[in-house]
Amino acid sequence: MLAAERKAKIIEFVKRTNIATVTQLSEEFNVHEATIRRDLSEIEREGHLRRTHGGVILGEGIHSEPSFTVRATERVEEKQRIGEKAAEMIQEGDSIILDSGTTTFQIAKYIANKTNITVVTNDINIAAELRDSKGIKVIVTGGVLYPESFMLNGMFTNDVLKKLHVHKAFIGTPAIHPKKGLTHFEELFVPAKMEMINAASEVIVVTDHTKLGGVSLHMVSPINKVDKLITGEEASDTQIQQFKESGVEIIIS
Repeated sequence: MLAAERKAKIIEFVKRTNIATVTQLSEEFNVHEATIRRDLSEIEREGHLRRTHGGVILGEGIHSEPSFTVRATERVEEKQRIGEKAAEMIQEGDSIILDSGTTTFQIAKYIANKTNITVVTNDINIAAELRDSKGIKVIVTGGVLYPESFMLNGMFTNDVLKKLHVHKAFIGTPAIHPKKGLTHFEELFVPAKMEMINAASEVIVVTDHTKLGGVSLHMVSPINKVDKLITGEEASDTQIQQFKESGVEIIIS
C-alpha cells in the first residue's frame, strides 16, 4: 500500500472510531509503529486529525491555512500538473473565472499564450501574470485587497460577480468532501465563491490531494454543484472512488 493511500485509510479509520492508538493503527495496517507515527505527523500537518499522547483523535476540521507565500512553495509540482490539465479544458472563445489561489495561479501560467479568452479574477497575482497576454481580456473584480494573498474580496467583488455569466469557473478550496461539498474556514470568503459558482455553466474545482476529504465550518457549495474535480495523482484510490460515487467527474493530473 502506498503511503498516500495508507494515510487516507488512517483518516477513514479514525473517522469511524473517533480515536485510535499508534499500536492499534500499526496492527490494522500491518506496518511498523514508526511508520504510523510519520503518517500521523503528516496527517496532522494537513489538518485532518489531531495527535495525542500515544495516538490520534478526530480533528475539528479545517480552520486555517498557511499564508500565500507558504502555500506557493507547497506541492508546487502537483499544482503545476493540475494547472496544465485545467488549461487544456479552456478553448478559444471561452469566458472563465479564475478564483484566487496558488493552484488557479498555475492555470494562468498555462493559458498565457491562448487567444480569444476572457478571464475574470479576484486575484491580483493572476491579473499580473496575464498582463502581457495579448489574446486574453482580463477583468478584475475589484474589492478589498488582502495584502497577504493579493486577493480581492467583499461587497464590490460580489456585486461584479452577480452580473456575470461565464462558461467555466475554476474554484480553489481549502476543503472538499464527497458528501459535505465545498467548505471554508473563513465566512468572509464564502459569498464570492458562491457567486463564482452561480455565474458559471460549468464548475471545476482545482485542488491538491491534501484538501480531499476535508471539512471546514462554512458551507460554500453542495457537492452536486461541482461538475469536475481536478487533483493530483497523489490522491488515493479510495478518495477518487468516493468522489465518483458522489457524481463528480474526477480528473487526475
